[in-house]
Amino acid sequence: MHGAAQRLATHAEQILGAPLPVRLRAWDGTEHGPPGTPVIVVRNRRALRRILFKPGELGLVRAWVAGDLAVEGDLYEALELLAGVVWESSRPPLGPLAAARDPQVRAAALGLARLAGPLPPPPPPPEEAPLRRRLGSRHSKGRDRQAISHHYDVGNDFYERVLGPSMVYSCAYWQDGASLESAQRDKLDLICRKLGLGPGMRLLDVGCGWGSMALHAAREYGVQVVGVTLSREQAAYARRRAAEQGLADRVEIRVQDYRDVRDGPYDAISSIGMAEHVGTVRYLEYAEDLYALLKPGGRLLNHQIARRPQDDESAYHVDAFIDAYVFPDGELAPVGSTVTQLERAGFEVRDLEALREHYALTLRAWVRNLQTHWEECVRLAGAGRARVWLLYMAASALSFERNRIGVNQVLAVRTPAEGRPGLPLRTRKWTALSARGDTGRGGTSPDRPDGASRDGRQDEARRRDEPYGRATGPGDDGATPAPRSPESV
Repeated sequence: MHGAAQRLATHAEQILGAPLPVRLRAWDGTEHGPPGTPVIVVRNRRALRRILFKPGELGLVRAWVAGDLAVEGDLYEALELLAGVVWESSRPPLGPLAAARDPQVRAAALGLARLAGPLPPPPPPPEEAPLRRRLGSRHSKGRDRQAISHHYDVGNDFYERVLGPSMVYSCAYWQDGASLESAQRDKLDLICRKLGLGPGMRLLDVGCGWGSMALHAAREYGVQVVGVTLSREQAAYARRRAAEQGLADRVEIRVQDYRDVRDGPYDAISSIGMAEHVGTVRYLEYAEDLYALLKPGGRLLNHQIARRPQDDESAYHVDAFIDAYVFPDGELAPVGSTVTQLERAGFEVRDLEALREHYALTLRAWVRNLQTHWEECVRLAGAGRARVWLLYMAASALSFERNRIGVNQVLAVRTPAEGRPGLPLRTRKWTALSARGDTGRGGTSPDRPDGASRDGRQDEARRRDEPYGRATGPGDDGATPAPRSPESV
């Protein structure tokens, strides 16, 4: 009689219509499949019951999060190999009725049921946030607070191990030889340069996280910052950091929905990795609210993950794993839709920079941090939560690398009626300046935090080179090449 691994592989291949590209090891110790590939370990029959009672991605994820499934070997390689037969197969997925009518699939499902045993399906892992537990209408203030708490109130100590000392939870900006910390600092500084920050200005940081952007802008550019977040744990952490760095008089952190901010106008707004939570039905409202909070000539930097457009946009649905375990109610939109909504709200979009490869590098760095501190992360957040993050970050890194999703910085301006936005004529000089490594200084000069040029000729430079905006700093000539992503980090 064949062992459980071979029987599993046979039934799975009948359902998938293709050979399994990975090796299987079953609970009875038997193995089957191509040697030299990652091994999918089916630790118990309970894993099969999870998959049978919730076919598709969610059943597999439940088994993974619960520890009923594991991977031995390279997780990235395993996901890439499985993607070709499970998620990216040319064979159209079989619905329940079509599967029931297919004799081969029906026989394979019955074979798996016999292997799984007669016991009832196990409950979902406690890390899951099923729809029935969510209160309020989608993207209401109360439900958004609940979704943010599910994702971010995991424990600041856990995030410190994963994100590193910078505590920046968004795509870094990589240069050759960069570390995660320097790449995150360069990203924050790039945003400050794009926003044209300087002493005395007011910045609103929407979805401020653990305060890294607010602290960088206040410390390096001398601005007054209001940061808003729906996470109480993030807010407490950010306030403590501001006090420790002597910035409490310049950085105010609020537990507040951006829709409730009423103390504008602001000179600039940063929204970094927050708009993914807004949702399609609320996006125009989001854009209009931020537009109303800006002074004429004020700038918005919107840093947001984007998906590829679909032929039928009405058919878009949120990934089951992400919705249940990572970002409840989160939604991705094509970058073109984002630009359109910003323009409908009144903004003039002046620059768009795609950072897709940069996010893949960032995620791989976070995965290394998680694996390095695995035992601590399990102790701090639980084994199930650690498995959620490992799978989510590794799969996301591959999605960015394969151009399934991207991330973009959109610079938009509340352009005054006379049509002068106050921007440099060549916006990509910000990228070039960051590539020089002259970060952490602020203003128009690499040497002066107050933005004054070293030779005192700032007014002359403004008149000569920037008829509609700020003066360029020394060396800001647009000739320095943009940074290249390293081959590995």
